[in-house]
Amino acid sequence: MKSKKNLKKNLNVGFSTAVIPVSLVAATLVYLFVFGDGSNFVGGNNANVPIPGNYMGIIYKGGPIVPIIISLLLTVLAFAVERYMAITKAAGKGKVIDFMTEINDLLDDGKIDAAKAACNKQQGSVANVIVSGLTKYQEMEKEKSLPKDQKIVSIQKEIEEATSLELPALEQNLVILSTIASIATLMGLLGTVIGMIKAFSALANAGAPDSVQLAAGISEALINTAFGIGTSALAIIFYNFFTTKIDKLTYSIDEGGFTIVNTFAAKNQ
Repeated sequence: MKSKKNLKKNLNVGFSTAVIPVSLVAATLVYLFVFGDGSNFVGGNNANVPIPGNYMGIIYKGGPIVPIIISLLLTVLAFAVERYMAITKAAGKGKVIDFMTEINDLLDDGKIDAAKAACNKQQGSVANVIVSGLTKYQEMEKEKSLPKDQKIVSIQKEIEEATSLELPALEQNLVILSTIASIATLMGLLGTVIGMIKAFSALANAGAPDSVQLAAGISEALINTAFGIGTSALAIIFYNFFTTKIDKLTYSIDEGGFTIVNTFAAKNQ
């Protein structure tokens, strides 16, 4: 069991490490060969202006910051899928609310073995913590040398240790989403500033002001801002969505642990 958990942890670390460079490579290829395809530009050459109304060409003209922002977007999508699968698996096979209701009813009836069987059927992080507490519950019932207070402390400690093993797996990679939420906007602004500098420099070198050229340069520069803000908004939405789900699972774990401890205390007065 321990080796299996270590293997799973190593796979998760490997996935987290590989996502960002793979996303950067994929984004660069998309930027060069999809957005930068000659068919998106006047004369079939990406050195020329984009065909009017062709957004792929306009995005390409956003400059070298664009593939970086695209890579951040791909990273957000990859981690969103990974977290959704992980948190869904952690919740177990059935609805957590129904599972906790069943556990509470079984504990009230003193059916500890039946409660453990329900945990094995449910699976997931919540069930893992509950079954650890129930196992310690049965051990403490058989223990005759310890006073009641120490038994309760022992059960609480077991539940806390099991929770501390499960929660990091639920929160893994969320810090990356929260970081991208900030970085994406900054990268978009950086791309815009660079684009504006290039646009005004081109006008200065040309001598006479050209409103059409200036408008085109500003439009291309703002592509970075649009991409950056969109990526940041998506990262924030996913981050809040997953933290809300984790909070619900944590609440269920706390509720289950509280019920186990109270049941033991009530039946061992």
